[in-house]
Amino acid sequence: MSKLWQQNDHTDKLSAVVNQFTVGDDYILDQRLVPYDIRASKAHASGLETAGILNEEEVTELYQALDNLLDKWKNDDFSITQQQEDCHTAIEQFLIDELGETGKKIHTGRSRNDQVLVAMRLFEKEALDQVSNKVLTLVDAFIKQADRNTDIPMPGYTHTQKAMPSSVGMWLGSMAEMLLMDWENLKAVFKLVNQCPLGTGAGFGGSVDLSRQQVSDALGFAEPITVSLTAQNTRGRIDLQLLNALETIGSTLAHFANDLVLYTSREFDFFTVDEALYTGSSIMPQKRNLDPAELIRARSANISGAVQSVKMISHKMTSGYHRDYQPVKKHAMQGLDEINAMIDMTRLLVDDLEPNREALISACSSELFAADRANELVKQGMPFRDAYHKVKKGESGINDIDPVQNIKSKTHLGSTGNLGLDRLKEKVEQFSL
Repeated sequence: MSKLWQQNDHTDKLSAVVNQFTVGDDYILDQRLVPYDIRASKAHASGLETAGILNEEEVTELYQALDNLLDKWKNDDFSITQQQEDCHTAIEQFLIDELGETGKKIHTGRSRNDQVLVAMRLFEKEALDQVSNKVLTLVDAFIKQADRNTDIPMPGYTHTQKAMPSSVGMWLGSMAEMLLMDWENLKAVFKLVNQCPLGTGAGFGGSVDLSRQQVSDALGFAEPITVSLTAQNTRGRIDLQLLNALETIGSTLAHFANDLVLYTSREFDFFTVDEALYTGSSIMPQKRNLDPAELIRARSANISGAVQSVKMISHKMTSGYHRDYQPVKKHAMQGLDEINAMIDMTRLLVDDLEPNREALISACSSELFAADRANELVKQGMPFRDAYHKVKKGESGINDIDPVQNIKSKTHLGSTGNLGLDRLKEKVEQFSL
């Protein structure tokens, strides 16, 4: 079957090679976009009726055919061929086969350029909503674990050396707050994605007087993109912002995973997780490897790679559409898949995390309390620098300080005795895209 832009079949060897190279994975990736293109096609049909291109009967026929197609897709009874290139061509050909002349009218006033964009934006909106909910659920899991373990001390490190007293609650609470900061990026990206590109055509509008506001409202966007050319000029750029937000979340998850790999090691033994989350060795019977955490670290690099790819694509374009944008779809989809998998695995690690209280308290050796002891001397009237040197010379005992009582005694906001977890809980309850 010919492509929509061809008049005749091209079956020679050269055309086959070109087809395989230019189509790439689109016909596979687009299986996920079918329901979004169907939604957009329905809204477009309604807009064509308003513009006087379609009548009510034709719109009804198109709606019914699109509903039938959606049922076929849900039942795995609709596939896209490499020759068709993408879901947009496959859906139009389905409508033509089903409805004849009416099916041929559906593409009036739109280009595959705005058709691809609107399907991707609808997909990304839904995906961002899913990621947002998962992030907030993970934040809640961190907060609950922090709440349960506020009174367990642990060493705080600077330069990878013991520095000052911290706590399990502080460590976990920090992860929660970092993710809440990352969530703010998702909110900003959602606002960019939530603009309707349909009706901008190939990037220059068109001669069909479509009500773009009507179509935008029907699809649940906040508003249409105003200037038609902006739709193509931000192709890749908006996806880059999306991937940047995912990369930041991935970085936070990798940070937690990196800590966990260290803190669950035999040398530290601060925490354990469920046995099912460990793997073993083919040669060393004693080994327990926290591979899920290590792979969270590694998979965050996949998102960073997608960021760099899309950045290099989108930063060198002149105004208008270029086929260079084609791989952006794959990078965006893979980035979303990666972050979802990473969040799900992190949630398992957090839920099954068990602090080894005795090991943590034992690790809080006396040098952690040096700064605290100096401050105690300051409260008694000694200048800080004198107190600092007195403690440094070992002239002030710090061996009798109870780690548990020490962390409980610090009550300013954000300290070990007053983590402010209620403030984080309030933010979780308030946040939504």
